[in-house]
Amino acid sequence: MPPPKPADIDAYIAAAPEQAQAALGQLRAAIRKAAPQATEGISYAIPAFHLDGGYLIYFAGYRHHVSLYPQPKGDAALLEALGPYRAGKGTLQFPLDRKLPLALITRVVKARLKEHAEKAKGRKT
Repeated sequence: MPPPKPADIDAYIAAAPEQAQAALGQLRAAIRKAAPQATEGISYAIPAFHLDGGYLIYFAGYRHHVSLYPQPKGDAALLEALGPYRAGKGTLQFPLDRKLPLALITRVVKARLKEHAEKAKGRKT
């Protein structure tokens, strides 16, 4: 039987593998700082940030890494910088044995904000 869905991000981080908890807190703070207008929640049993009724970005913690979903599209320079962290379709993995690249994570969140705004603009026209 799967574990119960966490009630909020605090509960998720508290239940995550101990070695991932600090990185999850840093990841959460970086997302909050880059997207202060987004709201926190749990979606698909992992932390998510939502904006204007849609999802912006998800993150999760594991024994050896933390993940961020989805990776942004389009910006060639950003995609090149993300190369070492790509781990599958739309998934970025940041190993716990290295310092989190918080500036790069901020760029990811800002790129996702731009994508979200463009998508919303397309729905309005």
